Amino acid sequence: MRIPRLHLPGPLSAAAERDLEGPALHYLTRVLRLKPGAPLVVFDGRGGEYRAVLIRVERRRARLRLEDFDPREVESPLAVTLAQAVSRGERMDYTLQKAVELGVTAIQPLLTGRSVVNLAGERQARRLEHWQGVVVGACEQSGRNRIPELLAPRELEPWLGNFQGRGLLLDPEAVGSLAQWPFSQEPLTLLIGPEGGFNPRELAAARGAGFQGVRLGPRVMRTETAGVAALAVLQALWGDLR
Repeated sequence: MRIPRLHLPGPLSAAAERDLEGPALHYLTRVLRLKPGAPLVVFDGRGGEYRAVLIRVERRRARLRLEDFDPREVESPLAVTLAQAVSRGERMDYTLQKAVELGVTAIQPLLTGRSVVNLAGERQARRLEHWQGVVVGACEQSGRNRIPELLAPRELEPWLGNFQGRGLLLDPEAVGSLAQWPFSQEPLTLLIGPEGGFNPRELAAARGAGFQGVRLGPRVMRTETAGVAALAVLQALWGDLR
């Protein structure tokens, strides 16, 4: 059985003991049904991880002890921010989960003219909390020790107005392919449109902000697929999927 990995708020330190509560407690004691003495791997998102062991399991609480620190790192040398137009429900969850598995550095959710998701008021706070849980869960599953930054949703055009850096816009009408993009280790932002695509004004604003359009093969991909496929290609070309 694979040793379970668990994210805990830091800072963590060797020989310390921590109580478990909430989803972590439920997962380890009700889903996995771990007993005292079970080994764990624990990380706080700042890099590296700790070997740990469950030392107490009761009906409504559990406790673990941290042991040796392992400074292992699995972060990609390619720093990519995924600027993703928000999609509905499980589609957005899928994109976030797979982007984390593929080594994304940060995620910027965007609201566009053709977005079909309403994130007004408290709904936005709830969705952001849910997405953060998806991101953390993907780190636990994939072996990452650093939590990618999940930024608050922004309206597309104001965000573009403040954008600086290198940017790629996935556009099925573009002439150049992603593989033709010149290699550089500078941080990169990958912009992915909504389910209905960017409208002409948004495309013009993206290009005006310095985003270069590239295509990813002859087929048009769904929004939840496009960013994941592009990240995989980028990591295969210049990252660590080799």
